[in-house]
Amino acid sequence: MFVNFRTHARMTARVMPAVLAAALAACSSFEQGTRGIADAITLYKPEVVQGNFVSREQVAALQPGMSRLQVRDILGTPLVTSLFHGDRWDYVFTMKRQRVEPQQFRLAVFFQGDSLERFEGDDMPSETEFVQRISRDRKVKVPKLEATEEELAKFPAARPEGEAAPSASETAQPALSYPPLEPGR
Repeated sequence: MFVNFRTHARMTARVMPAVLAAALAACSSFEQGTRGIADAITLYKPEVVQGNFVSREQVAALQPGMSRLQVRDILGTPLVTSLFHGDRWDYVFTMKRQRVEPQQFRLAVFFQGDSLERFEGDDMPSETEFVQRISRDRKVKVPKLEATEEELAKFPAARPEGEAAPSASETAQPALSYPPLEPGR
């Protein structure tokens, strides 16, 4: 059977887009199927945890006018600080684990000079919600993270800003001294 070259070219031009579309669809479903199989037989994937977890309780403790030191005491050291944006701290937390939905949270804290101006970011989970989200066993009970008055009485009271620290003789604890980090010159 002899086919004319032009007829063959026209027929190929008509059939080729359908063949390409079918091939792309097959590749897509092949990719999804093989990913499921590969995940099932993969023995170990490392957990990736990056950044600082900031809970809803920590965000609730922030108040405009707080100093940078007070914010750092509540939230911890920021993950990102920029030379170009000295009045902004960014807290980012990401976590990827097998069989657990990836977690990603962001919080930006803005300062005016040394005092907290505002903060914005994702709706942070409470500590209990976060533990339940990342736990393989969904019925984990998170311990109460509040101290009683008796437990707090064991620690010295916080001093108001500007008040001098008690002297070593007043605290009845021996003063610690550390060797210099660099030899004297």
